[in-house]
Amino acid sequence: MNKKEIYTVAIGVIIGLISGYAYYHYVGCASGTCSITSKPLNSTLYGGIMGGLLFSMIGDFFKKKKR
Repeated sequence: MNKKEIYTVAIGVIIGLISGYAYYHYVGCASGTCSITSKPLNSTLYGGIMGGLLFSMIGDFFKKKKR
């Protein structure tokens, strides 16, 4: 991985962390039985992982299309 790919994934993780916490804050889980959205840490970490994966896939897509 070069620096550009690392920065792309890092930006995706940061956006995912913010989105995960926003989802917990605005949608959340009223009963507390939801495994991901019952605690802010769980939803924030899940969002960060998903954001990193998404941005990694997008970067790979554009890298392959450029060739």
